[in-house]
Amino acid sequence: MVAVTELDAWLALLRVPGLGALGIGALIERLGSPEAAFDASDEALAACGLRAGARAALRKLDWNSIRPDLDWLDAPGHHCITMRDAAYPRLLAETAGAPPVLFVDGDPGVLSEPQLAVVGSRNPSPDGLIQARDFSMDLCAYGIAVTSGLAAGIDGAAHQAALDVGGRTIAVLGTGIDRIYPERHRHLAASIRERGALVSEFPIGTPPRAEHFPRRNRIISGLAMGTLVVEATQRSGSLITARCCAEQGRELFAIPGSIRNPLTKGCHRLIREGAKLTETVEDIIEELSPLAGVILGQIAEPAREDPCKDPEHARVLSEMGFAPVSVDDLCVRSGVSAARLSTILLLLEMENRVISVPGGLYLRCKHQGNT
Repeated sequence: MVAVTELDAWLALLRVPGLGALGIGALIERLGSPEAAFDASDEALAACGLRAGARAALRKLDWNSIRPDLDWLDAPGHHCITMRDAAYPRLLAETAGAPPVLFVDGDPGVLSEPQLAVVGSRNPSPDGLIQARDFSMDLCAYGIAVTSGLAAGIDGAAHQAALDVGGRTIAVLGTGIDRIYPERHRHLAASIRERGALVSEFPIGTPPRAEHFPRRNRIISGLAMGTLVVEATQRSGSLITARCCAEQGRELFAIPGSIRNPLTKGCHRLIREGAKLTETVEDIIEELSPLAGVILGQIAEPAREDPCKDPEHARVLSEMGFAPVSVDDLCVRSGVSAARLSTILLLLEMENRVISVPGGLYLRCKHQGNT
């Protein structure tokens, strides 16, 4: 097989060991096109900064290696966006070492929508999960998509919360886009395809490797107007995303917590170093207004649903407040029997007015209208 199209050349460059995003970017800037790299002399490649090993690998590339990528792209909903395409997300393009190629499974248009990265611990506390869901739902109410890394814990909770309220969400993978990691998030990934997109810079078939996830993190922060860290230990991978966010000149937000909770140590460190202490989604909106105004024109008020028409449903909602509550406590507060309350909660959950959270608790969605 030989390079016959520009797309072939882009995909082939991804397969050259030792080249990387910076190397590909230098080639394109100096030579003008990806195809030109395969016709260039050894001297011209050296002038682009390619080392001897990368030059040799480029000349000896097996063109059949891109066949998995091309086969994947044949399926509906599968896309490949290069840094030369008009559809390439503008904010990501502004970052140093932006990935030259993005594989997208879902709607590529969502990558250019206003979005905030929500990241945190893979082993969060119950409060951390609630905070991730709460903030993600509120962001969606403002028309802001939620971007994260599909990891266990905070990432998964943020994605699911966006889906639960009909919002948009983007999952950036540290594997080939055909590999879902962790495996238990396969169903979640399928739902994300329907309401947003899965994104990867890695060729088809790339397995999970530790060195890939910092690269994934720079895309998470690079796509977004800012990054919210919900919970993080001092050694959390979320701090890599936070560092990328700061290096990219984006806004960084962190939620404080108890000084005795090791899961808040990373957030407290970020706040000491200049991250915005964040208690409500309005703290984020206030800080993002200048950048969001460029992208959105003007941020709208959160969408609100009609008040509950059923007085009994309205009473249950008013007694819930916005903190997690058990069914037993809600029975006492509302005076509604347990059997009847279970039915009401199911109906309210179907209307996206409440959500169930770990521990058999229920939480009222803060973006809903008055009851």
